[in-house]
Amino acid sequence: MNSLAIPVLAWARSPVAPVGGALSQLQPHELGAPLVQALLARAGLPAQAVDAVVLGNALGAGGNPARMLALAAGLRESSAAYTVDTQCCAGLDAITLACGLLAAGQAGIVIAGGVEAWSRAPIRQHRPLQPGAEAVAYERPAFAPWPERDPDMLQAAADYAQSIHCLRVAQDAYALASHAKALAARHALAAEIVALQGLDHDAYPRVLRAERVARMPVAAAASGPDGAECAVSTVAISAKADGAALLLLATPAACRQWGLQPQALWRGGVSVGGAPETPMLSAATAARQLLGRLALDLPDIDVWELHDAFAVQGLDFCAALGLAPERINAQGGGLARGHPIGASGAVAAVRVLAQLQAQGPGAQLGLACIAGAGGLGAAAVFESLPA
Repeated sequence: MNSLAIPVLAWARSPVAPVGGALSQLQPHELGAPLVQALLARAGLPAQAVDAVVLGNALGAGGNPARMLALAAGLRESSAAYTVDTQCCAGLDAITLACGLLAAGQAGIVIAGGVEAWSRAPIRQHRPLQPGAEAVAYERPAFAPWPERDPDMLQAAADYAQSIHCLRVAQDAYALASHAKALAARHALAAEIVALQGLDHDAYPRVLRAERVARMPVAAAASGPDGAECAVSTVAISAKADGAALLLLATPAACRQWGLQPQALWRGGVSVGGAPETPMLSAATAARQLLGRLALDLPDIDVWELHDAFAVQGLDFCAALGLAPERINAQGGGLARGHPIGASGAVAAVRVLAQLQAQGPGAQLGLACIAGAGGLGAAAVFESLPA
């Protein structure tokens, strides 16, 4: 075993449901606690064995969702609890940070991932600067200190599509394919999903026809120098969503102590930064950096999972790495599933692990990656182990 590899004991995720849907009444800890219990049951571990929870969350607006989750799930009160907010990257960054805790000997068994109850996110307001003035509501915080370098994420996607002449028809076709793949894989996805509120599958994927997609509204307009439409349509965006995804991780020593059988290995992870005005590009940067660090080539990766918040991002990621679009998100990506921000990177990790396990001995390595607001990117590589 690679001395830097961290054993993965189990993984699970909730269904992902659009904001206002089946999971809309649940707080973050209520989304995550059933997953913790499922992980412990699968590994045959008591709750008292867990040393820490590291949890990605982007919209909780304060507090410590990781601590809430640890207590709600029945973990011991002395367990450490770390909440990570790197926006879209938070769930995957939480896994990498948890592996750092384990590698440093600060914990023996850790639960890590992400959870987002977007439907229950607090209403945000800026406190007034002057006495008697009214508070100012806002939808999102600033992600860069310079307004001119902190564009709206949707407009940034449209501007980038325009800059690389990525046509709307290509974006829509990519999104349509994502929904089709997710629908075809619904039965296969069931093994990784813990049902909540009576929902046992991702609620958003749907049957789409090219003719209908072509008539869907434009979310952000853009056109190329030749007048060709490069707009981002509503189908080419990952929908706002609620959901959670968690991994159970341990040191080799803890595996021996508790008689645990690892199901996979975390081989390495990176978190990177890039230009804040083109945030979607940092996923490719993270993937390239991690492959280089681990001395891996593109053909070494059997499973690729990118949380594609926008269709243009997925298409550009493939172009940047020299991958055919069919190589990534084989069972549908974020466009078909939805975007529970702080959980999306962890969902991608669960998707990688589930596919590696399902494919058996022929598949060995998988890469999960995601980009986040402010120009952040994260990636992680996992290795399957023989049953």
